[in-house]
Amino acid sequence: MPVKNRIAEWQDELTAFRQDLHRHPELRFEEHRTAALVADRLRAMGCDAVREGVGRTGVVAVIRGRGTSRRVVGFRADMDALPILEQTGADHASTIAGRMHACGHDGHTTMLLGALRYLAETRNFDGTVVALFQPAEEGGGGAKAMLAEGVFEEFGVEEVYALHNWPGVPLGAFRTRPGPFLAAADKFEITVTGKGGHGAMPHLAVDCNLAAAQIVVTLQSIASRVIDAQQPVVVTVGGIRSGSFTYNVLPDTVSIIGTVRTYREEDRQTIRHRLSQIAAATATAHGAQATCAYSVGVEALVNAPDHAAFAADVAEGVSGSVVRDAAPVMGSEDFGDMLAARPGAFLFLGNGEDSADLHNPGYDFNDALIPVGASFFAEMAERRMPAG
Repeated sequence: MPVKNRIAEWQDELTAFRQDLHRHPELRFEEHRTAALVADRLRAMGCDAVREGVGRTGVVAVIRGRGTSRRVVGFRADMDALPILEQTGADHASTIAGRMHACGHDGHTTMLLGALRYLAETRNFDGTVVALFQPAEEGGGGAKAMLAEGVFEEFGVEEVYALHNWPGVPLGAFRTRPGPFLAAADKFEITVTGKGGHGAMPHLAVDCNLAAAQIVVTLQSIASRVIDAQQPVVVTVGGIRSGSFTYNVLPDTVSIIGTVRTYREEDRQTIRHRLSQIAAATATAHGAQATCAYSVGVEALVNAPDHAAFAADVAEGVSGSVVRDAAPVMGSEDFGDMLAARPGAFLFLGNGEDSADLHNPGYDFNDALIPVGASFFAEMAERRMPAG
């Protein structure tokens, strides 16, 4: 089943909606305008239930099909933008300086709305579709916020699916895999303290800069010497802040921040332990002290094998192009938190080989994807819960 003709007829209208969202980006947990527009559309198309304010600024919609089946399938789309200054030059560019939809969440939201409009009109499935319009995917814990309110239990969601556009992949082509697909993402902050002093007399001080520099270097031994070389892990120092940043002053405090990416829980715990151990021991060797604060973030995104295979079959029918064993990605997606609670699958949808990268100021969602993604969700509902 290729792109559904009925959805293709709405291309111009859906594109206009997507571009309106793009002009008015809202950051995590600030998606008030976006959520209101989504809720208005959902009610206008005749959804059986629409709930706002789920997970603070999320929206949930329910559409019941024909028949008596109690099966419930969930679909998720994210809504938030990023604190990036747009440089696309597009007519529909962001009207808010320093904010833009640089990850395509405006497109994800529009694709799911298109699917729901079709499903509400046709109702050619036996069961219930629950659509989750999620806030704060970009580091805000929006999935956890919705889960904490018991959204899956309240609406009876048994399995859940999501799409994410992916630059560098041919337009409209799907990519997925069974098992681990995206990594868990945690944060750490190491604080090094010592005795500040004059840069010309370091022997009278405790050089926190030197201790911090050695810590940064030694942290790289974790991936290369502590974790099994066959297990993908990343330990990245993202920033170092040193005192007042004056040329002739040794600071008494240096902060190191970074991220940890893993697939296995045992690797996550090993790295967490080694970060503190390396920081404390290395600082001590230089006469300083160090503490490490570790913040657990999103879970690894793990596709249920049977669900991923089914979704790949549907994707192939819609676009004719799907890779079923795509390489794992060390990036993260908080849809992994939802897949930790319910089985399901996550797929990439190609945004075009010439597309700017995600989180790039020159990125824009390709509107040609809207009927492809919308048809995927609609076809998933019809094939996962066949009528009659």
